Amino acid sequence: MAPNLGSDLAPQFPSNPKHGEVAGDVEAAAHDGPDGRVNYLARAQWLRAAVLGANDGLVSVASLMIGVGAVNGGARAMLVSGLAGLVAGACSMAIGEFVSVYAQYDIQVAHSERGRPACSDGSSSEEAEEGLPSPAQAAGASALAFAAGAALPLLSGGFLRHWAARVAAVCASSSLGLAGFGAAGAYLGGASAVRSGARVLLGGWLAMAVTFAVLKMFSLAFKTQVMSA
Repeated sequence: MAPNLGSDLAPQFPSNPKHGEVAGDVEAAAHDGPDGRVNYLARAQWLRAAVLGANDGLVSVASLMIGVGAVNGGARAMLVSGLAGLVAGACSMAIGEFVSVYAQYDIQVAHSERGRPACSDGSSSEEAEEGLPSPAQAAGASALAFAAGAALPLLSGGFLRHWAARVAAVCASSSLGLAGFGAAGAYLGGASAVRSGARVLLGGWLAMAVTFAVLKMFSLAFKTQVMSA
């Protein structure tokens, strides 16, 4: 901001959120800017994590179920594979996010400790400690987002009896979910909902098609047909 702004405009500006503080980002994103417009930059951190986790869960589990369906016509195999993908993917996302955010936490702590002798009082160090990211919260949010996205294809097609109906349900629900996640992320971020939804949808279709094709070619090449128990 320019230094010569009047004092009457100062209360309209929200305080800057601390780096790595997701709660502050969400709170800042919920309020309009000084000119009545939404501060989309404040949403970037939490929005990216939520959309990425949900989209990853949906595409991973849908592709896994369709890939298993390419070599096994049984309903139980697709259901078990989808459930295993949900649990394993959520755990993987949580662990990966925990390790990543903890590395950021260590870096910020080390940086704060290096600058602590220069502080005449403890106010700066207290502010730095309040702004530290929470690895546990980040891990939980990533796991929850992944599980929410993965539950869509699992619940829609995992309990149908006929193979064609299962595959069609997984593809249909995944397409709706992908388009919805892309459009919602674009809307909250102030981008084009149509372009974002189409981009996410095409990417998900490509992942599912490649998985189905690879497993089908493997089954035909090695004359392998995975039988249900």
